Amino acid sequence: MTTTTAPSLSVDEFDHIFDSIKNWGRWGAEDQHGALNLITPEKRRRAAATVREGRVVSCSTPVPVEAAPDNPTPAIHLMVRAADASRPGALSGGSADWLGTDIHGRITHLDAFCHQIYRGKTWNGAVASLVKSSGSETGTVEAAAEGITSRGVLLDIPRLRGVDWLQLGEAILTENLEAAAAAERVKVETGDILLVRTGFKARNKALGPLPYTDRSKPGLHASVLPWLHARDIAVLGGDGDSDVLPSPIREIGKPVHLGCLVAMGVHLIDNCDLDKLADACAELGRWEFQFTVAPLLLPQGTGSPVNPLALL
Repeated sequence: MTTTTAPSLSVDEFDHIFDSIKNWGRWGAEDQHGALNLITPEKRRRAAATVREGRVVSCSTPVPVEAAPDNPTPAIHLMVRAADASRPGALSGGSADWLGTDIHGRITHLDAFCHQIYRGKTWNGAVASLVKSSGSETGTVEAAAEGITSRGVLLDIPRLRGVDWLQLGEAILTENLEAAAAAERVKVETGDILLVRTGFKARNKALGPLPYTDRSKPGLHASVLPWLHARDIAVLGGDGDSDVLPSPIREIGKPVHLGCLVAMGVHLIDNCDLDKLADACAELGRWEFQFTVAPLLLPQGTGSPVNPLALL
């Protein structure tokens, strides 16, 4: 049940936002890396300087191999070789398995630019027809083939509000991001990987997952896109889909996805588990860290499963 209604926007209002944040042509007409261009060698060195304790926190959820109310298409994990099926008395042997998954399902994953299309275009103005049933010829996950390492910043909105999690359908607005940054005494800067925690994973752990057909989630309102653009973030991650659901725009399902992937060239990390990282940041009293995410090298892929790592 949705408890907090996100302020509505019209398509015309969204189009104005979209046009105002477009980075098309900023790094050249043929660019495939988008805001990853903002992660310079100096930026990586500064990210490494945030490491003090040498503490590593995974921000991934386990690969979802069991069907659940929120997971109608679980990953398929099969053993193709195993010890209990080996020849009796064999001197040596081995084991192996096979994995198949919906990349954009409940698994923690990186969205490539070609994952979203708006008004017939994808990142940098490439025509949507280049995203084919045989694989995409533009904006693929191969842009992150060398991995992504930068300074990470976590904005923990439930902690700011003194709650365990945000309510379903509760929208995070610009003033909420600014208040969280001020409370944590951290500044979102050029080339950062910004993580925004809603507590959605904590809610599911406590109350159980929502049915897949229930499209209510806390998340970012489309009106925050200019704020993200002004800070020149490189990557955006969240513990849901980043977008608040239901969408504040009736005709558009995920406007934050469109604004980031298509307009700004900002990769998204969906379905992170940020609870352990939030606990570590609160314990240490700091909300910046080195953050690394490395996708599989999937030619022409629209995304990839990932295991994002924060090093504090």
